[in-house]
Amino acid sequence: MARKKLSLLPIDRISITLIFIISVLIGILLLQGDVVRASVRNFSWENQKIGADDTSFSMTFSRPMDAKSVESNLKIDPPLAGKYSWAGRRMVYTLLTPAPYGTPYKVQLQGAVDKFAAKQGKKLTVQPFSGTFRTRDRAIIYIGATGEEQGRLVLYNLTQNQKIVLTPKDLAVMDFEPYPEADKVLFSARAKTNQDLLSGKIYTVTTGFPTSPGIEAQPASKVDLVLDNDGFQNLKFDLSPDGKTIVIQRGKKDSPGDFGLWFMPARKDSSGENKLTRLESQPSGDFLITPDSKGVAVAQGQGAAILPIQKDGSKPLDFLPQFGLVQAFSKDGTQAAMVKFNSDFRNPTRSLFLVTNQGVNKELVKTPGSILSCQFDAASPNLYCLITQLLPGDQFLEQPYLIAINLKTGQQKPLLVLPAGQRNVQMSLAPDGLGLLFDQVVSQDPSVPASSSLKTSSGEAISSSSLWLMPLLPVADTSNAAEVKPEQLPLGGFYPRWLP
Repeated sequence: MARKKLSLLPIDRISITLIFIISVLIGILLLQGDVVRASVRNFSWENQKIGADDTSFSMTFSRPMDAKSVESNLKIDPPLAGKYSWAGRRMVYTLLTPAPYGTPYKVQLQGAVDKFAAKQGKKLTVQPFSGTFRTRDRAIIYIGATGEEQGRLVLYNLTQNQKIVLTPKDLAVMDFEPYPEADKVLFSARAKTNQDLLSGKIYTVTTGFPTSPGIEAQPASKVDLVLDNDGFQNLKFDLSPDGKTIVIQRGKKDSPGDFGLWFMPARKDSSGENKLTRLESQPSGDFLITPDSKGVAVAQGQGAAILPIQKDGSKPLDFLPQFGLVQAFSKDGTQAAMVKFNSDFRNPTRSLFLVTNQGVNKELVKTPGSILSCQFDAASPNLYCLITQLLPGDQFLEQPYLIAINLKTGQQKPLLVLPAGQRNVQMSLAPDGLGLLFDQVVSQDPSVPASSSLKTSSGEAISSSSLWLMPLLPVADTSNAAEVKPEQLPLGGFYPRWLP
C-alpha cells in the first residue's frame, strides 16, 4: 500500500519561516554581543519641589554602570556641590549644602558607560537623560504692623513677589511657627479687643503650599482652633521639628502657681481630635523641643534638663547643671548653643557655650549684656547670634548686634550693630543659609495713648516696625561679611520668620 505524501498547511509554512528568521537574528545578536544600552530608570527628584531637608537624590540604572564615568558626566545646572555613593545600580548624590531656594534645576547625563561593556573595551554609552526639579519659593511670614495687616499673619512670597494675609481681622497674633512641610502655620492669638497677653488661644492656618508633590494644596487662610484657653492660660508653645507634636506651657487661671508642660499631636487624628496630655515633671521655665522630636530641653532648677515627651517626665534623659538655657540645636542634634549665667554678683555676665554630643563644652562669647537668640547654619559651620552689649553710663542701656561665629575656628565676625535700646529684635536665618531676616521695632511712647493694639512679647506697645533682609555669603568663609549690607523690605511688620 502506497504511503500518503505529507503536505504543509499555509500557517505551518509561515511559522517555520518566522522561526528561521528569529533564529538568524538571535545568532547575529550572539555574534555581536550585548548591544542593549543602559538607561536611567528612576530619578527621585523628577519634577519635585524640594526644601532644605531634602539633602540627596538618587538615580537607578537599568544596568550596572561604570561609577567614574557617571560621576564625570553628570551635570547639574546651576551647579550643586555634593558627593557620590553607590549601591549596585543605584547612585546617590548628597548635597554638601542646601540648594538655594527659588531656583529651577536641570540634571543631565550622557556619555557614561556600561560597567561590563567598559571592561570588554566596548563604548556602550547610557541613553541620554535629562531631568528637572526646583526648590521651594523663598517666602517669609511676619506679623503686620500697618493698616489692614495690623496684628495679622502675613505671608510674602519673595520669589513670586506675592503677598497673602493669612489670619482674620479680629485676631491679634502673638507668636507663630511654620510646619516643616510649609503647608500650615501654628500660631497663638488673642482677640484684638482684649489686651491681656495671657488670653491667647492656639490655632493653625493654611499657607496655600502643598504638603507633597501630587497632592493639591488647601486654600490659604483657612483657620482652625487647636487649643482653647478654658480654665487655663497658654503661656508658650513649641512645634517639634518633624511637625508631629506640640508642647505647650500652660497655667491654671484659678491656681497661679500651678503651671507646667503639656503635649498633643500637631495634626488631628482620624476622629478629628487632638488629645492633650500633661507632662508630669518639676516646674520648668523656657523650653525647646530637641531635633529628634522625642524630648524637650527645659530650664529646670539650677540647670537645663532634657525630658522625654511622654506622660511621665520625672526622670530626665539628661541634666546639665552648669547651663541655665538652651538657645538652639543644630539640625542633626549633635551640637547645642547653651547659656551659662556666671555667678559674679558684682559683675554679672552670661556666657554662650557650644556643647556637643562628644563631650565638648567650649565657651564662645562672654558678655555683660544678653544673649537674645542663636541659630545654627545648615550651609556652613557658622552660628549666628543676636547679642547685646551694655553701654557705658549710669543708665542701663543695651545695644544689640549680630555676629557670625565660625565653630571650627572660633572666629567671630560682627555683621551689624543695631540701634541702642532695641531688646525686642527678632532674627530668622533662611533655610538655605543665604539670608538673615530681622526687624526693628519702634516702641510706643508710654506718655502717649496707644494708637494700636500691637504689643511685644514683653507687653510694650508697638508704634511701628520695619523688616530687613541681610544677604549672606553662600560659603563658610565670612571674611568679606563686612561688605554685605542689609536692605529694608517694603513691608511693615515684626517677628519675621522664613517659611521652611
